[in-house]
Amino acid sequence: MRDDLPIDQIIEAECVDAMQALPDACVDLVFADPPYNLQLGGELHRPDNSRVNAVDAEWDQIGNHDDYDLFTCAWLEEAHRLLKPDGGIWVIGTYHNIFRLGTFLQDMGFWIMNDVIWRKSNPMPNFKGTRFTNAHETLIWAAKTKDAKPTFNYAAMKALNDGVQMRSDWTLPICSGGERLKLADGKKAHPTQKPESLLHRVLLATTNPGDLVLDPFFGSGTTGAAAKRLGRHFIGIERDRDYAAIARERIASISPATREVLTVTQSKRAEPRIPFGNLVERGMVKPGDTLYCPRGERTARVRADGTLISGRSTGSIHKVGAEIQKAPSCNGWTFWHVRVRGGFQPLDTLRAQIRETMTV
Repeated sequence: MRDDLPIDQIIEAECVDAMQALPDACVDLVFADPPYNLQLGGELHRPDNSRVNAVDAEWDQIGNHDDYDLFTCAWLEEAHRLLKPDGGIWVIGTYHNIFRLGTFLQDMGFWIMNDVIWRKSNPMPNFKGTRFTNAHETLIWAAKTKDAKPTFNYAAMKALNDGVQMRSDWTLPICSGGERLKLADGKKAHPTQKPESLLHRVLLATTNPGDLVLDPFFGSGTTGAAAKRLGRHFIGIERDRDYAAIARERIASISPATREVLTVTQSKRAEPRIPFGNLVERGMVKPGDTLYCPRGERTARVRADGTLISGRSTGSIHKVGAEIQKAPSCNGWTFWHVRVRGGFQPLDTLRAQIRETMTV
């Protein structure tokens, strides 16, 4: 990681100005929660006539659609420049702005991987009763280019979801309770503070420990908090001095997890490829040894070049396994077993031993 980068720091500046001062291809991921540019229609009150504190801060008011588009293009161009070749970007928004963001992402050459619906389990009701309750926000995950290979920890997401493939609709609560940062007078420290559970999922899915994440709209620092907990690094950009101070205090109180617990489940594709011949070279399986199918009734002999012979069938562990079963394909690593004291052991356990030494 470059020594001249403001690693784990918050830059107090306009986002485009600060981004222009950073070098090309220096970050692994961008997470952006830009101003919504809300289209507000006067004050909003609850049934008890109490006023709803909507997002009406100056930082959210960019102007008309043309102004907002110019602003969006400016920071997205910088985000594209700052991403490494296999980097990725997440943007989040509501119906006010997400469709414009999606258009410019595609126009600038980003390659959309997914749109994700964050379904809020506890959304604010629609008090006027004039439209459906706005119960979700949309995230867009995109790679820097069509040919980029952004990080995606598929197996970790599946493990996080109780062994079921993670879908693109995420049901998570809004930020509330003890997680919601508040000022001394009890008011919200930031009107659109995102729940850390959302950033936990984003970073766990699309970054690795040690990666650098840029958040050009840092706000109260949720991205930095999640990054620090997960052993990632961040660069935050925030124009509001008060928000930056809140974020610094929040992040300073967090202790990062140890390397041991940051290791996540890896997909099979991410594991190093081990040819069966490696087992033969290492003497874990010797030429002339007999391999057995799971029940032991079918056998094959190992040859010096890592192929098998069983009757008239010769070839790889996969080819011979498929032929003797008269099947279109076979995973030889789980089909073939070696005899051990007390029974049989699949070849895959021997392959796992080699992978473990490679990891160490």
